[in-house]
Amino acid sequence: MTIRVLLADDQALLRSAFRVLVDSEPDMEVVGEASDGAEAVRLARAHRPDVVLMDIRMPGTDGLAATREISADPALDGVRVVILTTFEVDDYVVQSLRAGASGFLGKGSEPEEMLNAVRIAAGGEALLSPQATKGLIARFLAQDGPPGPDLDPERAERLDSLTVREREVLVQVAGGHSNDEIAERLEVSPLTVKTHVNRAMAKLGARDRAQLVVIAYESGLVRPRTDQA
Repeated sequence: MTIRVLLADDQALLRSAFRVLVDSEPDMEVVGEASDGAEAVRLARAHRPDVVLMDIRMPGTDGLAATREISADPALDGVRVVILTTFEVDDYVVQSLRAGASGFLGKGSEPEEMLNAVRIAAGGEALLSPQATKGLIARFLAQDGPPGPDLDPERAERLDSLTVREREVLVQVAGGHSNDEIAERLEVSPLTVKTHVNRAMAKLGARDRAQLVVIAYESGLVRPRTDQA
């Protein structure tokens, strides 16, 4: 199957470079280009791409607002957004994941990293660079005291539907560990871990693994602590 990609960036030169890169792959094609968030949403609805490579800082409707709108549209449920940004470790990481982004990728990434990100997102997995993942977790861990007003009572109640093993896996996911790492820690197979992750996503209403990280903290399953690194 050909992965359909939508490019959203206010810099025409970058869009052209991304188009050449994506179109050079036999399993990918660019189906549209947007120069701002509003156009990205319009083109997403028109072309139903598999993946949107979304610049987060654009004039008018920015990438954050566009990501939120795409994620909230039931008709675009299969569309995955990967945020492209110059600054991976900032408030945009948390905000975009809450808005429904499937991951982050730095604009300075190698071409193969970007192509791999598209394939991972198209496959329904989350894509967070190690730097972005560490930054995201560090921000949660740096918060003092119990979860604040962002705590989602509904999601906290949904935790009751998780099995003991699913909770254990979710805690590990929130720690930024891969399926292989979790499998080693819990002494199970990677396939078993993937099954538990998928079931947890379904029960908690998470679009992907990246959303699970946010939910684990916002629901109170994992408590922010300042004594962790």
